Amino acid sequence: MTSAAEIESLFGGLGATFLLSAEAIQQRLTGIRAFVFDWDGVFNRGEKGDGAASTFSEADSMGTNLLRYGYWRAYDRLPVCAIISGAANSTAKSFAKREHFHCVHCGVRDKATAIESIVETCGLRHDEIAYVFDDANDLSVAQDCALRFMVCRDASPLLREYAVSKELVDYITAARSGEYAVREVSELLLGLLGGYAGVFESRQRYDDEFTQYFAARQSIETSEFDVG
Repeated sequence: MTSAAEIESLFGGLGATFLLSAEAIQQRLTGIRAFVFDWDGVFNRGEKGDGAASTFSEADSMGTNLLRYGYWRAYDRLPVCAIISGAANSTAKSFAKREHFHCVHCGVRDKATAIESIVETCGLRHDEIAYVFDDANDLSVAQDCALRFMVCRDASPLLREYAVSKELVDYITAARSGEYAVREVSELLLGLLGGYAGVFESRQRYDDEFTQYFAARQSIETSEFDVG
């Protein structure tokens, strides 16, 4: 099994920045019960306007599935998974429903209100949440979560400096927006959960453990929340 130090070296070699060591992230991961994702700028480049599609990649989708299965194998339960989008976003909704996330919040101006809803409806505490984000309107959520993963964007050096100085981020991805940052975070966490080879092998065999996980995942009915 690859150690936390080896994983830190591997992802650091890609260009990722660890504000919290991989070993410390691994320790906090034991208390995590939920993975919450911003949408635009995280699953895609965040482009808007006439004819601009709010897309996602299958590589990122597979990443979330491998992470959830790795969590299932480690803790014998599914993690809560949720999406928060500042826009009224039909693609985020369809993705959340297809992947059987627990909930998706769209049109959210103050994302702290969405995280409060997730905490309440899913029976969580803030210190049980890992959050993946990219921009200024996510910082009100990041300040209260246990693990914070910021998607890199070269055009925002002051935002990055602010988030680092205020201790609002634990890891900054090597991948930029729209370049599989969700897959990067998912693989990092999968590695730190341990047993990643078993996840790949079980998924490849489509064995009994994977089919049990998949049935549990498929049984989740996604709750949709529209604001504004």
